[in-house]
Amino acid sequence: MNALSLKSPEAFPALVLNADYTPLSYYPLSLWHWQTAIKAVFLDRVNIVAEYDREVHSPSHKFRLPSVISLRNYVRPETYPAFTRFNVFLRDQFSCQYCGSTSDLTFDHLVPRCRKGLTRWDNVITACAPCNLKKGSRSLKQSGMTIARLPHRPTVFELHKNGRAFPPNYLHESWMDYLYWDSELDE
Repeated sequence: MNALSLKSPEAFPALVLNADYTPLSYYPLSLWHWQTAIKAVFLDRVNIVAEYDREVHSPSHKFRLPSVISLRNYVRPETYPAFTRFNVFLRDQFSCQYCGSTSDLTFDHLVPRCRKGLTRWDNVITACAPCNLKKGSRSLKQSGMTIARLPHRPTVFELHKNGRAFPPNYLHESWMDYLYWDSELDE
C-alpha cells in the first residue's frame, strides 16, 4: 500500500471548474469535499476530469475519488464582487496601503465614519492596526499619511488575478493544467 491510500478521504478535495474549465474561484480556491463531489457526479451535475488513485467503497461499489470536476452547466461569474472585509484585503493584496505591512490587518475609512464617511469600495483600504491607530479619525490630509493606491471597486477578474498571487499550501498535480499562478502575474 502506498502512503496516498493510507490518507483519509478528507485529504482528497476536488478542484471545481466551471463548464469552460476555468476555476470558479482562485482565492479561496474552488474546492469541494470528496462527498460533495461524488454526490454531484451521481446527480449528473458535473463531469469528472481527473481522478485520484484513492478509492472509497460502498457495500456494493467502489469509486475513485475525483480530483478535478467541471460543472455541466456554465455559471456566469458576477462582474463585481460583494463588498466584504476579505475582498478589500484581496483587492489590496493583503498589505497595508500606508506602510506595506502584511500583519495585523484591519480596514480603514479614508473619510472617517465619524465624519460621515461611508463603508464602500472607494472609501475603505487595508491598513495595519498601528497605521490605522496613527491616522485615527483624521482625514488623510490631516494625518499627513499617504496611500500606495487609491481605493476602487474591483472586478471579479481583478480579485481572481490578485488571488493567484497567493497559491494555497497544497496543489495536487492533477490541478496544475487548470490553474495559472506565477509567471503571468509578473508580465
